[in-house]
Amino acid sequence: MTILSSPNLLNDKTILDTVIATTGEVVVGKQHEIKLAFTCLLARGHLLIEDLPGVGKTTLAHVLARVLGLSFQRVQFTSDLLPADILGVSVYEKETGRFSFHPGPIFAQLVLADEVNRATPRTQSALLEAMEEHQVTVEGRTHTLPVPFFVVATQNPSHQIGTFPLPESQLDRFLMRIELGYPDVSAERTLLKGRDRREMVAEIEPILQPKALFEMQQRVSEIHVSDALIDYLQELLNHSRRAPGFLAGLSPRAGLSLRSAAQAWALLAGRSHVMPEDVQAVLPAVVGHRLRVRDLAHAAAPEDIAARLLREVAIP
Repeated sequence: MTILSSPNLLNDKTILDTVIATTGEVVVGKQHEIKLAFTCLLARGHLLIEDLPGVGKTTLAHVLARVLGLSFQRVQFTSDLLPADILGVSVYEKETGRFSFHPGPIFAQLVLADEVNRATPRTQSALLEAMEEHQVTVEGRTHTLPVPFFVVATQNPSHQIGTFPLPESQLDRFLMRIELGYPDVSAERTLLKGRDRREMVAEIEPILQPKALFEMQQRVSEIHVSDALIDYLQELLNHSRRAPGFLAGLSPRAGLSLRSAAQAWALLAGRSHVMPEDVQAVLPAVVGHRLRVRDLAHAAAPEDIAARLLREVAIP
C-alpha cells in the first residue's frame, strides 16, 4: 500500500528546507551534519557535537536558536563549574523573609553546554534529570523546563588536556552524536573570503516559531513505521547484542532513539512513512556513541561501527 504525504508534511518540508538552507549560509559545507542536527531536534532529542575547537560547533548552536526563534543560553563548562551554576539557586530575600528561586541558564529552550567534558562528573550529572525528564529538582522542589527543550553539548576530543570523559549514562542521554570536521577547500575559501560569522548570526530572523516547531515534533511521532521496518530495527538491535565483535549491544532506549530519528528524517524528506534508507542515514549518529567494538584499533570511529552493523544486517 502506498502512503501519500499529507499537505502538512509537504508544507513542513518546504519550511525545513528553508531553515536548513539558511543555516548552511553560516555553517558552510556541512549540509549533512546540519540536517542531522535538525533531525535530532525534531525527534525531541539532545545533540552532542564532538570535535576540535574552532570548527563551528558553537556557531551551529547559535544558528539553530536564531532560525527557530528559541530562547537561548550558553553555559561554558569549566572544572570549577558547580551544579547550582546550571540549575539555579534559592536566595533569601530580606524584604519578604522568604527564599526565592532564581532559575539558572538551564531554563531556556535551547541550552548550549559548551565543552561539557571540561566539567567534573558531579557537574555533568546535573544535566541528567533535565535532559531526561525536562525538569529539575532544587532543594526538594521540582521546576518544569520550557517547551521545546533542547540541549546542544559540545565536547573536545578526550585526548586533550583538562577533559573528563562523559560516563555512558550521560552519553546515552544524547540522541545523536556528530562531528563537523574540517571544511573542504571550497567551503573554507568561502569562510576566508566571507563576512564575520557572528555578524551573520546576529542578522538571522526566525523562520519557525517554537509553537510551530512543537507541532512538527508531534507530527514526527505520526510518521508511519511498518512492521517490516520494525523487523529491520529489531534485527539491528539483536545483532549488536549477539555478534562477538561488539562489547555490549544496543539498549531498548537506543532502539527507540533510532526509530524516532528515522521518523524525523522521513519528515524532512516530506514523507509520511519510514524507509530503510532513513534508518541507515541516521544510524551512525544514533549508535556511534552507544556501541563499542572489541577491536577499537580497527573500528573506533562511529562511521566504522555503523558501517559494520549495516553490512552484517540485511534489509528484510
